[in-house]
Amino acid sequence: MTEPEDRSRADETRARLLEAAVTAFAERGFHGSTTRDVTSIAGLSTAAIYVHHRSKEELLYQISRTGHENTLALIRTAITSSDDPAAQLVALMRDFAIHHARAHTVARVINYELAALSPEHQREIKDLRHTIDAEVRTLIEHGVTTGAFDNPNPHMATVALLSLGIDIARWYRDDGAWTPEALGDYYVDLALRIVGAKHPEPRSEA
Repeated sequence: MTEPEDRSRADETRARLLEAAVTAFAERGFHGSTTRDVTSIAGLSTAAIYVHHRSKEELLYQISRTGHENTLALIRTAITSSDDPAAQLVALMRDFAIHHARAHTVARVINYELAALSPEHQREIKDLRHTIDAEVRTLIEHGVTTGAFDNPNPHMATVALLSLGIDIARWYRDDGAWTPEALGDYYVDLALRIVGAKHPEPRSEA
């Protein structure tokens, strides 16, 4: 077997373990799950987890770090999609809501199992969360400065908007009444009202 094939198989195994960990942690909680639960879901031997990850906590850290990095990238992409604060917020909130609906299981693990991380990993994740908060707050402050938004407290507006999106992961179900896209459109309307948008961005037609 060639070296690239070895790496490909190892990457595949790591990915299977991460997916299995999401399932286990979502169903049983981090502390209620064992390494045997994770490897059983992945269809691997118990020893496999220690070949590819140092511990169960390391699995949670990898899930959390990747999730927060993806969210930060999503937010930055939305902000760079336009020079207009309202259009930026529309893109950000729609994508943020859709993302949390589609990936609700992962998002639930990421946001409700943070206390199980080691102090070092908690600090790293908190730094990422602070960066996410700062990006959104800066967008809202810019909108207020330019007159696009009328909001007396951009910091509180930021907390409200991010909390709305994150909370989707708590209650959203794939067989529910609303699609991720429908939620995205509705949350855009909420976001524009929260920031006091003076000229709301018209909703694009499908």
